Amino acid sequence: MEARGWAQADVIILSADAYVDHPSFGAAVIGRTLEEEGLRVAIIPQPDWHGDLRDFSRLGRPRLWFAVAPGCMDSMVNKYTAARRLRSEDAYSPDGRHDLRPEYPTIVYTQAVRRLYPDVPVVLGGIEASLRRLAHYDYWQDRIRPSILLDSGADAIIYGMGEQPTTELAKRALEAIESFHPDLAYDDEGNAMLTSTVLRQAIDGSDDSGLLSAHDALRQTVMTYDSQDQIPGGIGDGDIVLHSYEECLGEPRLHAENFRHIETQSNSDSANRLIQQAGNRWVVVNPPFPPMTTEQLDHSFDLPYTRLPHPRYAGKRIPAYEMIRFSVCLHRGCFGGCAFCTISAHQGKHIMSRSRESILREVEAISQLPGFKGVLSDLGGPSANMYRMKGRDPQLCSRCHRPSCIHPKICRNLNGDHRPLLDIYRAVDALPYIKHSFIGSGVRYDLLLHDWHDEALNRAAADYTRELISHHVSGRLKVAPEHTSDAVLRLMRKPSFSLFYDFKRRFDQINRECGLRQQIIPYFISSHPGCHTEQMAELAVETKRLDFRLEQVQDFTPTPMTTATTMWATGYDPDTLQPVFVARTPEEKRHQRMFFFWYKQEERHAIEAELRRIGRADLIPLLFGAANKPWTHDAVKAKKNHNKKPK
Repeated sequence: MEARGWAQADVIILSADAYVDHPSFGAAVIGRTLEEEGLRVAIIPQPDWHGDLRDFSRLGRPRLWFAVAPGCMDSMVNKYTAARRLRSEDAYSPDGRHDLRPEYPTIVYTQAVRRLYPDVPVVLGGIEASLRRLAHYDYWQDRIRPSILLDSGADAIIYGMGEQPTTELAKRALEAIESFHPDLAYDDEGNAMLTSTVLRQAIDGSDDSGLLSAHDALRQTVMTYDSQDQIPGGIGDGDIVLHSYEECLGEPRLHAENFRHIETQSNSDSANRLIQQAGNRWVVVNPPFPPMTTEQLDHSFDLPYTRLPHPRYAGKRIPAYEMIRFSVCLHRGCFGGCAFCTISAHQGKHIMSRSRESILREVEAISQLPGFKGVLSDLGGPSANMYRMKGRDPQLCSRCHRPSCIHPKICRNLNGDHRPLLDIYRAVDALPYIKHSFIGSGVRYDLLLHDWHDEALNRAAADYTRELISHHVSGRLKVAPEHTSDAVLRLMRKPSFSLFYDFKRRFDQINRECGLRQQIIPYFISSHPGCHTEQMAELAVETKRLDFRLEQVQDFTPTPMTTATTMWATGYDPDTLQPVFVARTPEEKRHQRMFFFWYKQEERHAIEAELRRIGRADLIPLLFGAANKPWTHDAVKAKKNHNKKPK
């Protein structure tokens, strides 16, 4: 600030992640976006929340607001495993340290700021606040909690990807200052500063004094009101009033019923306002902005990022940065609608794609980075092969309320053309400073195997499959069938496992034809709602037949604002409101997870005992061979001694 001659910042971002000036890190994106609008932006990464809170006052009071950015991952997912054990490292902290981020930084940071600057507006953003904008189930506290606005005491949430609402909020805030709004605060030198009252009126777009221009309520924001009468415009016919927080506590099925509306309105082209009462407060979620255009997305990615960690981290390793430092994001959004995934709730289901020129500019910038040796780790996105895919008829999309464009069947209106993505791959590989470009993002093989009833699209999908396998796999291709049981896959909103067999045959065939020896690495989930121990046992048998020893596996972790988490919390499927079995206890979860590791000697005894308990002893010889003898450490030791050859 001294170097730039700033006496005061306009916006101060409090980030729970280490600061990396890269378009994959939210604090950097919002900081660069506001800077482009002419604002003075300062960032305090990972402030110390203990003691006298001096880190929070380090840069003084901002002229407009404090922005709380709790991180690129939910803080609790980042810190704990599904078994609620501490993870080996914090992916977004220097050297993976765990002590630099509090649990629920959204709440902790807001309350720290409120103690120091009670009249300064606080605006929340990022994954943690975005997915907790309404009543939600918290796995780590095992209870339904109200909107994080109520727990934190902040003024507003900007949910989803924040460039558009943040830019608009800045414009409205500056209009209020320039019009000398009567509720502004002033420093000792007479400089006007925003207050919570003015910020709230700027978001509402309504001001009785008439000093603000006539705006509608700011889209993609969440606000709270002390009474129903304070809600701008009152509760209208187009508003959706959800069951109250207290009603959801008393009857979990109502929470599942709420989620159907929340998911639909998060991805609708003509979304309604959502309203939920919690105690004597009313939480109002304004509809989202339309998906960003290619020009808008290019503008965001073309901002002058250094693409490097801040110099304060010299000599330190930031795990998440190491993973993405030489990768390129081609698009945002995902229309898969997987039940356990938060992407559509945060980024939306509509694909927002960058232009070829913007992508090539970023590849050139990466080539200038220290340590780059000509290898790109990923040309991808939330899903690797959805670039530029959208509905043929936008009018049909505008009326659609399906959470997924490809489940239970691929929509006939979807244009699944892989040619634009092939063009990107080939343009990047043609650059003289690129040796290899790999695809690290997950591939939707159902899009590759689908009959598009169009010879050009079918040929493009086949060409893409061959190009991917022969040129863009670094030895191991990761795909995510997630389960082998069609009943569980339906609840996951994933395709039948038979498609995985088809894709694996194609994968093996192309490898043989190209003289390659590559592996396909499947991802699987245990303890997903609807999954019984028997189905995990069948998964073990099925994957053994395919000669897999599973590595990429996880126990289902309930995260806020997903269909699967709603099933977990309530025992009901939000889509049908029918009861769903949930393996909820640690013992039930352990019994499911152990089937991933049937090939480990130490698991065999427990697996055999569990198979007998559930009446599926018929699966024992399929897993462990025809010799169906109880396994013990002594038996293995005796066998080893017997096999020793005499000297």
